[in-house]
Amino acid sequence: MSSGDFADFGTLAKYQELAKATDQMDSALRQEIDPELALKRLVPLLGMAGEVGSLLVEYKKYLRDGNAHPLFPDHVAEELGDILWYLANTATNFDQNLTEIAAQNLEKTRRRWSAKGEPEESYVLFDEERPTSEQLPRQFRAQISQVKDADGFFHVEVTIDGENAGDHLRDNARDQDAYRFHDVFHLAHAAMLGWSPVLRGKLLHRKRKSDDALMEVEDGGRAIVIDEAVVAYVWGYARTHNFLEDVTTIDYTVLKTIDQLTNGLEVSRRPLYQWEEAILSGYRVFRIVRDAGGGTIDVDLINRQIEVAP
Repeated sequence: MSSGDFADFGTLAKYQELAKATDQMDSALRQEIDPELALKRLVPLLGMAGEVGSLLVEYKKYLRDGNAHPLFPDHVAEELGDILWYLANTATNFDQNLTEIAAQNLEKTRRRWSAKGEPEESYVLFDEERPTSEQLPRQFRAQISQVKDADGFFHVEVTIDGENAGDHLRDNARDQDAYRFHDVFHLAHAAMLGWSPVLRGKLLHRKRKSDDALMEVEDGGRAIVIDEAVVAYVWGYARTHNFLEDVTTIDYTVLKTIDQLTNGLEVSRRPLYQWEEAILSGYRVFRIVRDAGGGTIDVDLINRQIEVAP
């Protein structure tokens, strides 16, 4: 069945017929599902959804009537109690423990948001115990220069503290979209997270060779690919959000995907709100460098800062 069939269905009856062709429930029902257990799980789920609807109705009345709806607080308490009852039964029917769920949820939200009033965990750089020659420099200056080639395309050259770093970068796209400046994001990862296998391995040659495990897992080719993958993935998101200009919050789904991509690497210890800081800082610097056609960038791993030099 081609996509054209769906585009030209013509009538709702035809649409209904074509929709049935993609209904996956028939195959799902062929699986060994206990109908009694399915019903037992479904009832509290429907009840919870219904009570949420009732709560919304009560709030609608409050917005409409204001003080003429004096029982609003009591109704809210009652609806929340019903939701809690259905929630508890849903957890029971799925063999889940609400105490464990609550603890896991708090841990997840702490990783996403810096908890107000709580001291932040001490920030330690991952290579703190390594020899100086294997550490990312704590403070350095990167110079990004743009050169127009004979074929009309631009490439970017990067130096770090006056030394050539990495290969010349082009956009490698049909439309020149400034991706050639993407080393800025690796610099931001280093500044804000103390992590960038690309910066460590390809630009600075500071791999931790004295430790075979670190060299293999944290500084090796797979980690470098993941660093590049994170940059490319966030780029796709940023392009549809004006390269994050006037954006102050990154979608949780983006941060969660980064968390999954970096799972098992040392950077997975960084909370998601620090990833958010790294992304927003990197794109702030990127927009300046892109618009200027290059620039000088000061990177400070100790104070977690990345700035375009005046």
